[in-house]
Amino acid sequence: MTTYPLTVPAMRVDQPMGAFFATVLTARTLLEVAFTDLLVAERRPGTDTYEVDGTQRLQQPKRLDAIAEYIGRSDSAFPNSIILAANYRPDGYIEGDPEDENKEAEQETKRWRVEEGADGCLRLTIPSAEKLAAVIDGQHRLFAFARSTSERRDAELLCAVYLDLPKPIQAQLFATINSTQKPVDKSLTYELFGYNVEDEPASFWSPDKLAVFMTRRLGADPASPLNDRIVVAPENDFASVKALAGSPWKVSTAVVVQGILRLISTNSKRDSNLLLTPRRERRSLVGVRADKSPLRTLYVEGNDLLIYTIVLNFVIAADNLFWKTAAPDSFIRKTVGVQALFDILRLIGMEAYMAKDVSVQAFENRLRPAAHVNFALDRFKNASGSGRSFIRKVLAANLGLPADLADEDRQAFVT
Repeated sequence: MTTYPLTVPAMRVDQPMGAFFATVLTARTLLEVAFTDLLVAERRPGTDTYEVDGTQRLQQPKRLDAIAEYIGRSDSAFPNSIILAANYRPDGYIEGDPEDENKEAEQETKRWRVEEGADGCLRLTIPSAEKLAAVIDGQHRLFAFARSTSERRDAELLCAVYLDLPKPIQAQLFATINSTQKPVDKSLTYELFGYNVEDEPASFWSPDKLAVFMTRRLGADPASPLNDRIVVAPENDFASVKALAGSPWKVSTAVVVQGILRLISTNSKRDSNLLLTPRRERRSLVGVRADKSPLRTLYVEGNDLLIYTIVLNFVIAADNLFWKTAAPDSFIRKTVGVQALFDILRLIGMEAYMAKDVSVQAFENRLRPAAHVNFALDRFKNASGSGRSFIRKVLAANLGLPADLADEDRQAFVT
């Protein structure tokens, strides 16, 4: 068994689609922590053997057995990388971004993370054996090791690890890899990820597909303050404050996707499943399950333009009041700060919609009472889930929203 937490050297690789980390993990470790939507390897109690559960076209028993036989050869080799999306749970949620905010701190400790050591080298840490790595590509190679001998499971495998990669982009990456290397039935991507690789009418889009579309639009819209700032990248920037001072600030795709997604769905995987069995339009979700996300009605009705307008005008207001004037090291422009602002949008989005005023001016008026807070102060310098929670509470308290703040923090930051 692997001992956790496990820390291994990693190398950052930047490509046009985004950044990932190249590292080496044993097949044994990967069998413990990785999964696909339809396939997992579970250890048999009291033994060193595994059972592979789940069925899909790629994971045919005969093919797994054939690869397992190859693994047993003295000249076996697997130079291609296993591609992983870390910090995804089998239920479709990102670890560290739960619906129940009280679970944030608990989940934060379980997240895969990459940190820079004193020697300047990067290291990937896997805190536990919890299954938090979705396999994007390499399912055959990995799960065939479950059918090999115990000693063979100590073989090292090259891995490309993406952190917090949104599901639709996982599907896009899988389809791109396989369609450029060999013919693949497009329905395979549909089965594995719940997304068609072909374009489809917006009325069929699941919440996360719509959230990715809007995130890309925010990253390309000249009117958006996030234009050219949204990247597929990990939360860490691995750069000194001095270096960052001369470069534009960025935010990861996952942060914006999750911020938008929480406006329209409390369980996006459940929504996707409902829309795909059988395939139907999102209006069919009416009355199927309860969902209290603030802009849910707009999503179901297909009023995507209004959802986008609300999000765009909110981030413009946030830029005018917080981001433009922030110090280079201010946490309001880092992952936790942007997440906290989207949390605030979740609290006030319905309020703005009901007031029939979702203009930039309306959002500026609503956010202005919190504009005085200096998020560059040491008290805010916590890049974890608790840092996000604290920034959100300070913002909420200044806006007259419920916030569980300590008396000293209320006196220091709330007017």
